[in-house]
Amino acid sequence: MVRVKKGVNALKTRRNILKQAKGYRFGRSKKEKAAYEALAHAGAYAFAHRKDKKNDFRRLWNVRISAAISPELSYSKFIGALKKKEIELDRKILADMAQNNPETFKRVVSSVK
Repeated sequence: MVRVKKGVNALKTRRNILKQAKGYRFGRSKKEKAAYEALAHAGAYAFAHRKDKKNDFRRLWNVRISAAISPELSYSKFIGALKKKEIELDRKILADMAQNNPETFKRVVSSVK
């Protein structure tokens, strides 16, 4: 069987890894092993924090809704009343309305009361 040398493929892999690690600090952008490890960790963090980001935004929407209705209702009573009246607006839409269209949001709050 003919011997196959893998120099081209190894160089291609190394080049791609270092290209992905461009901008990383210290040896992680220049040394193949450090770059590979840094990319593995970066991928794990990116996956985990994509999940965390959803939670962070939901908490932000809750705070915005609560701030918009604070003089009149509590947040939990407002959400409960929305469910009873079968108004199917999610928290993202409600928070956006509270921030950008306060008069529309006030109409929703008054219809819930």
